Amino acid sequence: MTILVTGAAGFIGYHTAEALLARGETVVGLDIVNDYYDPALKEARLARLARRSGFVEMRVDVADRPALEDVFARHRPRGVIHLAAQAGVRYSVSNPHAYAGSNLVGFLNILECSRQARVEHLVYASTSSVYGANAALPFSEQHGVGHPMSLYAATKRANEVMAHSYAHLYGLPCTGLRFFTVYGPWGRPDMALFKFTRAILSGEAIDVYNNGDMRRDFTYIDDIVEGVVRVFDRPARPDPAWDAASPHPDPSSSGIAPFRIYNIGRGSPVPLMDFIRVLEEKLGRRAICNMLPMQPGDVAATFADTSALARDTGYAPSTPVETGVGRFVDWYREYYGV
Repeated sequence: MTILVTGAAGFIGYHTAEALLARGETVVGLDIVNDYYDPALKEARLARLARRSGFVEMRVDVADRPALEDVFARHRPRGVIHLAAQAGVRYSVSNPHAYAGSNLVGFLNILECSRQARVEHLVYASTSSVYGANAALPFSEQHGVGHPMSLYAATKRANEVMAHSYAHLYGLPCTGLRFFTVYGPWGRPDMALFKFTRAILSGEAIDVYNNGDMRRDFTYIDDIVEGVVRVFDRPARPDPAWDAASPHPDPSSSGIAPFRIYNIGRGSPVPLMDFIRVLEEKLGRRAICNMLPMQPGDVAATFADTSALARDTGYAPSTPVETGVGRFVDWYREYYGV
């Protein structure tokens, strides 16, 4: 099978492409390699993929409709895993216009090209940030997501709604995955674990928001990728139990469209200060903590209810934070020579 993986130079995209290549798929890896964070890290990920048999690299922006149409025409992917996006809650507060091209126009282009190519399954990245002001924990796909707290979250919620419309109109199987705080080797420099590690090794203070009173559902990359592939192998179908006449129809499925939404996380939130203590242990150094108030657009806790994903795919994350952080630290020291 030829599978298009967008955002292949990104953290999750790179690992997903590697997993698909390892099982013998042909992967068309699409990425623009922008400078949201260090392009050298993205190039290094792509260089590793380029050494694998079956990988085809394409430098294309998903917001460039003619170029994307050409990719689909030339490679005729049977499946699409769409992970390209302008990421970042905090960045969206100061750079809102950066999110329109990739997250809205780009996703529309992916939908349109996928339906024209009769793609068998489109799996796309959403985010736990869509839960916004919802305070009921753990976050369930049955909860309301009408109060996003950042533009980033709003664009990802828009993707979910757009996907349902295409699933209904054209029978395009679409599955959205709400990722919860992914970490691990080859991770993103804008994420907490990467920033904390770099600062602690440099003897600099780390910024700890909400005075450390935060919990995150940290999920190791290998567990995430296993879940992505399991979902990809199970194209969405209309849900026969879905009741349009109910006062609260299931928002994570549809009776009129091949459409699903799943949480994908570890399902075991970790207090931020405990996470920092694990990192200190793995680095053998103490952190200097700069305690700060909550940032705009952020939330105090994330906690994934992954029971639906486990029920439908057998998803069972198994990597404890101590193991995952240790693997990240080993990779970081080797990659940066510190």
